[in-house]
Amino acid sequence: MSEEVTFPPLMTGEAAGPGQDPFDLARQKAELGVDAGLVVYDLGADTLRAALVLAPEVPLAQAMAMLPTCGVGFQNALGALAPPEVAVHLDWEGGLRINGARCGSLRIAASTDDPAARPDWLVVALELPLWPQGDGGETPDQTALYAEGCAEVTAPRLLESWTRHCLHWINRWDEGDLKALHAEWQGLAHGIGEDRQQAGLNGTFLGVDADFGMLLRDDTTTHLIPLTTVLVRD
Repeated sequence: MSEEVTFPPLMTGEAAGPGQDPFDLARQKAELGVDAGLVVYDLGADTLRAALVLAPEVPLAQAMAMLPTCGVGFQNALGALAPPEVAVHLDWEGGLRINGARCGSLRIAASTDDPAARPDWLVVALELPLWPQGDGGETPDQTALYAEGCAEVTAPRLLESWTRHCLHWINRWDEGDLKALHAEWQGLAHGIGEDRQQAGLNGTFLGVDADFGMLLRDDTTTHLIPLTTVLVRD
């Protein structure tokens, strides 16, 4: 796709080459010391993939807030472009849902997995299917963007919108406006109040703590599952 993509100030874009995974490429560049704000992207015919390099100045436990922050950014971005009846919700671990069905995900990686250490870099990646694969009846719980009334939303414009809204929420988080971020995410979170399994535990998903760790209540106690458990470590 040759359509030009324009990124907000403080962000720069780099298209991934043929066969390159933007998530892998962004992590490689981060390891080499690329500046924060790089967005590596691939606007494929069927899938939008992008990865944002960040350099948080707080320990990893707090920096993990970038995963829900970029999730809120995605909902805001699609909400600005899609018809008003299109609903977006966020799974705690990074999954995206459009009109109730799974539709892509966000993933996060960092230079360290020590919650108390400040990471040298952090990468948040977006992967979003644009067109359904195969017979949609075989996977009714999964969908694609253009199957949900979003045919007018082009991948370049959605990528631009996502980076702008991510930057907005990152700035608010950096300024200490955690209350607004939590409130926005809480209104979009999928499954709060429902029973689920996470990290080998079963219980009711009550919500999150200040660092977006999952609060999971079983018959005897409330477990705290840190968001660092969803880090991609390969």
